[in-house]
Amino acid sequence: MQTIGFDNEKYLQEQSKYIYQRLENIDKLYLEFGGKLIGDKHAKRVLPGYDEDVKLTLLTKMKDRAEIIICIYSEDIEHNKMRGDYGITYDQEVLRLIDEYNDLEIQVNSVLLTRFNGQKNATIFKTNLENRGIKVYTHEAIAGYPTDVEVLFSENGFAKNPYIETNKPLIIVTGPGAGSGKLATCLNQLYHEHNQGIKASYAKFETFPVWNLPLKHPVNVAYEAATVDLNDINVLDSYHIEAYNEMAVNYNRDMQMFPVIRRILSNTSTNDKLYQSPTDMGVNCIKAGIIDNQVVEDAAKQEIIRRYYQVENDFKVGIIEESVRSKMHVIMEESDLKPENRIPVQEAHQYAEEVINRTNCPEPSAVIALQLHTGKVVTGRTTQLMDAPGAAIMNALKELAGISDQIDLLAPMILETIQKLKADALQSKHPILTLNELLIALAISAVTNPTAELAYKKLNQLRETQAHSTVILTQDTKKQLQQLGIETTCDSVFASSRLS
Repeated sequence: MQTIGFDNEKYLQEQSKYIYQRLENIDKLYLEFGGKLIGDKHAKRVLPGYDEDVKLTLLTKMKDRAEIIICIYSEDIEHNKMRGDYGITYDQEVLRLIDEYNDLEIQVNSVLLTRFNGQKNATIFKTNLENRGIKVYTHEAIAGYPTDVEVLFSENGFAKNPYIETNKPLIIVTGPGAGSGKLATCLNQLYHEHNQGIKASYAKFETFPVWNLPLKHPVNVAYEAATVDLNDINVLDSYHIEAYNEMAVNYNRDMQMFPVIRRILSNTSTNDKLYQSPTDMGVNCIKAGIIDNQVVEDAAKQEIIRRYYQVENDFKVGIIEESVRSKMHVIMEESDLKPENRIPVQEAHQYAEEVINRTNCPEPSAVIALQLHTGKVVTGRTTQLMDAPGAAIMNALKELAGISDQIDLLAPMILETIQKLKADALQSKHPILTLNELLIALAISAVTNPTAELAYKKLNQLRETQAHSTVILTQDTKKQLQQLGIETTCDSVFASSRLS
């Protein structure tokens, strides 16, 4: 079982109390939700015990007083931007979010397409939502935003974008990812509320960096590693130190933007107390839930290593530049971490070397090592029958179910039939069975085969296990491992010299 370092109930109690305090003496609070409101897997990894949907639980407790505006940047729709942890586009993520909120009876006010300029795919998305009965607004880009305050308060500024009618005292402004336009939306709303004489204010809910943990605490460093491609840098909040003589951590973009945001808020917010620092704007109480700092530190260090491998993979396929990779290397060095500090990495490399020596294979040896919750590490390699992820999962299920290595989990006849189907009827050049095909075969076999059924029932015990592959996995395989709840890293090595 996973060692726990975070208490959700303790966190929820403190967090809800603090948000309610912000609602005192005002009519409306626009709360910008940074990060992920649903499915915050990064937080779950660095804070063992953290419920990835705890913010949704928080919102459910407050749903009688809250409604949601979902922002999405129109160009992200146009270019099919992906949410990496789920493997879906941002517009699909918006649909998923709406379904999640509706299931919990949390009111979705509307969807806002930010910086809209008639983009074709964004227009189609807008029509699709409206045909489903969902209210959609569009905001144009404002020239000079956010630094040209004179323009912002002119006819060509906030005034040209429509006011989104809201009725609840707490308005959650969220989006599928960074750059969705959440802050601009909040400021636009405050401008219109102010003109109508409504007492409204703004606050920000960012889980990371954790303002009241040390600057170089592994949790804060892990956030830097997670956003290394955005060039986010954790810094001490000098405004907060000067105002309160109290140390606080924020990140560079908020520090750079604070003077501008404060000036805008002074003209739009009717909050009696103007924020003295970027940290003042935040409402995050995440530290209150940390009950074992050592467990959290260890988990955060593992997350830094996982991010290192992701950066190496992204660089290999050309997604990021050398500067991002170099920065990630600095983070690893400053954290005194090496890639081998991840147990499955050591085991995968050792087994791959054994396979190479045994088979004299000229291609990179495709091997996966998977560390179970018991600490036991099982391995799998690509053969003529199945790929390495499939082999590793089948071996892991055998281990969990106590099934001998000598016993076939799946009947050879079934596997041969599937291979024949792929090679003959489907004319596949790669008839090796994939993880997905093996899982389907296992599910079918479990109906009539007690041994397969025993293994099939152990699938849930793979959740939150750790794995490492010696080659870059396909997107489909990565997604399937994610769905199984397995945290997987990969060496930045192509599985084959073939290009297709």
